[in-house]
Amino acid sequence: MATPMELSCWGGDWGLPSLHPESLTVMAYAKFSGAPLTVNTINNSWRTPKGDLPVLVSEDIVISQPAKILSFLRKQKYNADYDLSAKQGADTLAYIALLEEKLLPALLHTFWIEAENYCNVTKPWFASRIAFPLSLYLPGKMAREALNRILLTKGGPPLYSLTEVEAQIYRDAKECLNLLSKRLGTSRFFFGDTPTTLDAFVFGFLAPIYKVCFPRVHLQEHLKQLPNLCRFCDDILTCYFRLTVSGHSPAGQDTADANLQKLTQLVNKESNLIEKMDDNLRKSPQHPPRKLTTLKLAAGGEESSPMSRLSP
Repeated sequence: MATPMELSCWGGDWGLPSLHPESLTVMAYAKFSGAPLTVNTINNSWRTPKGDLPVLVSEDIVISQPAKILSFLRKQKYNADYDLSAKQGADTLAYIALLEEKLLPALLHTFWIEAENYCNVTKPWFASRIAFPLSLYLPGKMAREALNRILLTKGGPPLYSLTEVEAQIYRDAKECLNLLSKRLGTSRFFFGDTPTTLDAFVFGFLAPIYKVCFPRVHLQEHLKQLPNLCRFCDDILTCYFRLTVSGHSPAGQDTADANLQKLTQLVNKESNLIEKMDDNLRKSPQHPPRKLTTLKLAAGGEESSPMSRLSP
């Protein structure tokens, strides 16, 4: 029997299972590889063993950070990259490094630094899901961490001002999106018809940019001009998370499945009850069948009976 594994991550909205890129990456990889994870929505990194999300717990093992979690899943024989060649494996590492260098800073800026987006969307959304009084503190802390990460990687010479940094990170992000679009081409996934680690990382980075309704959509507008990347995100949501493009389960599929399961259980109970009643009936003394009284028909061909007379 497989060891139970639980994944704690941030919750979702706008048709996404999670708004957190790293949580999305791990969730997508688990779907691709068939790893039987139990997903728990925490919405509070301070409640996790390592103070970070996502976190995977398996017996006494606690792992954070997507790369380490995916490595652990591969060791448990849940390997989405099993059919990749050595060159494709090297390409995977190169593209993940590209995502983290070129696209991640713009993603962080869109969520946490862009003032209009932060004040109207990001801060209210996270604050509404974090218990008081941490809801007053954690969103600001996450915004400061995002800014520090951007400045650490992009704030050196020759980019000294924040305006110059912002312009550069969006240029880099658009270039990265163009490269991803060219690499994907008309294929369903980046290495053919089967999703891999690279697809999980790309989905984790792109889906929040694509789906969240921000007032400032500078990067989102560029992404929507690349239809193959948008189709890539929609296909994964539809096929692996059972969501339509609008973000809802197709025809209430989840509810229908739950109702069907309850109905099946009810039918089984009724069948068992009927079988017991039949057994009791067969064991009881048998009486000859009673002859039915012939009903006389009243005028107009209707049955004359107390029930018919009571009818309006």
